[in-house]
Amino acid sequence: MDCREKILSNNVYDYITDFPIGTIENPELDLCYADIEDLYNILYLRKSVVPNMDVSFFEYPSIPKLYGLMQTQEFNPTSLIASGITQIQRPPLNLTGRGVAICVIDTGIDYRSPVFQDENGNSRILAIWDQTIQTGTPPEGFLYGTEYTREDINRALRAENPYDIVPSRDENGHGTAMASVAAGSSVGGTVPFTGAAPAADIIIVKLKECKQYLRDFYLLPENVPAYQENDIMLAVKYADSFVELFRRPVVICIGLGTNMGDHAGSSALSRYLDFVAIKRSRAVVVCGGNEGNAGHHYRGMLERRSSAFEDTEDVEIRVGDGARGFFVELWGSLPDIFTVELRSPGGENVSVGRLVRGQTLTYEFVYEKSRVTVRAALVEPSSGEQLIVFKMEQPTAGIWTLRVSAVGEVHNGEFNIWLPITEFLNTEVYFLTSSPYTTLTEPAMAPNVIGVSTYDANNNSFYIESGRGYSRTYVIRPDFAAPGVGIPTLRGSRTGSSLSAAITAGAVAQFLQWAVVEQNNQFVESREIKSYLIRGAARSANTTYPNREWGYGRLDMSGLFQTISEV
Repeated sequence: MDCREKILSNNVYDYITDFPIGTIENPELDLCYADIEDLYNILYLRKSVVPNMDVSFFEYPSIPKLYGLMQTQEFNPTSLIASGITQIQRPPLNLTGRGVAICVIDTGIDYRSPVFQDENGNSRILAIWDQTIQTGTPPEGFLYGTEYTREDINRALRAENPYDIVPSRDENGHGTAMASVAAGSSVGGTVPFTGAAPAADIIIVKLKECKQYLRDFYLLPENVPAYQENDIMLAVKYADSFVELFRRPVVICIGLGTNMGDHAGSSALSRYLDFVAIKRSRAVVVCGGNEGNAGHHYRGMLERRSSAFEDTEDVEIRVGDGARGFFVELWGSLPDIFTVELRSPGGENVSVGRLVRGQTLTYEFVYEKSRVTVRAALVEPSSGEQLIVFKMEQPTAGIWTLRVSAVGEVHNGEFNIWLPITEFLNTEVYFLTSSPYTTLTEPAMAPNVIGVSTYDANNNSFYIESGRGYSRTYVIRPDFAAPGVGIPTLRGSRTGSSLSAAITAGAVAQFLQWAVVEQNNQFVESREIKSYLIRGAARSANTTYPNREWGYGRLDMSGLFQTISEV
């Protein structure tokens, strides 16, 4: 197989590495890899070399995490007005995203829609990288998918059968909805719709869905959209290539999320986004997810002690009928060492004990069909924290209990447990006693990106499903809240945190037009943009900021420029 075939093959495993691939001297591996700015390498390795991922020699960070779509189904301009976006689209500022490119990394786009065209009928889409189509030429420096340029798209728009020239489609509609909210145009009033940055250029990456072996490994329901961490990282690299320093800035918008990871920004994707975000003329906007009311986070605290007295805490998980399975991740905070005993609804116990680094234990229950695989790392490589992962296969319906205790003295006592995002479960699974906090999905915990929660602009109420902060290490997340309830899109009115990210991405494009294109602050990057947005955010007199729901307030672009004018 050549590299493209390996990247697509279900018989080839994908791994994320942070070491030079050239240091591996083993011709039998027949290596194929993709470099990401000398920070990471995506390694494609034949399945026969690593026959069992559960007991493979690769560490937890190396196996790509899976990300799901952060939007739920449900035309008015309330959200744009509430965010101060409409006000600064008008004179005297006239900030419409002109000269800025917004990259939406998602499910693709309906490029035929007039809202993505200018007044002459030409496409405002600079390029589409469709990772799912292998019949054309990939982008330069990339190994798979097909790139369609603006010239290709314009030819398609003028053709009788556009898809004969550019066959890329958005079957799901999620990406089209996000792009329309961020950068849709009214096209001189012929279409009753406008987005936050209607004059911005658009870049689209249509992600390929995850390989079947990862869907099976993570026990995902069939047909639920899921996307690999490494494909998203390569999409970010592609978007970054469109930056023209000090001339055309790029806003990268991600409406995907996961509960996999330490919720402190230590994953490979989070770290790479942090790296890109601090470059000049770039901004990275990510959504906070819809997990705040799902019951998928548990925060535990063992009593601090120096004696031999053993404190334990029982964590109960309710599992509905017919569950295919799911992962449970327990993250223990330094410097303590945690142990766990698992009890099934039928009363059988599995003691994890003191699993050494990289050790795996598999237990098949005698009286139930359930199977549990446990892997523990005293020091998880990317975070340095303790991690215990339970892979629950065909779990019996009922109450499963994790009895958590600590070894020796307890100095901190805190541990956190996460279940998968709602989209990755085929039945009800939740903690009987859960915490709504630290429920922002990754990569919203990455410290340098612009991470947003969701509120309803119709009544200024916080969206109950929205993820909440802070990070597991108590870094202030989110930065602020943006509208995401009942948002008008090309695919009807929709609700979800991905739309909050899309509105924010359009707002950031407005700011970058003022800062970079109009040369008011040509050297700006995400951290500075974030500070401007925070200073301009709308805040209520009876609320203390920052807080776990609203961060530093509500997105308010008119407030931002009012703040600048007063300095």
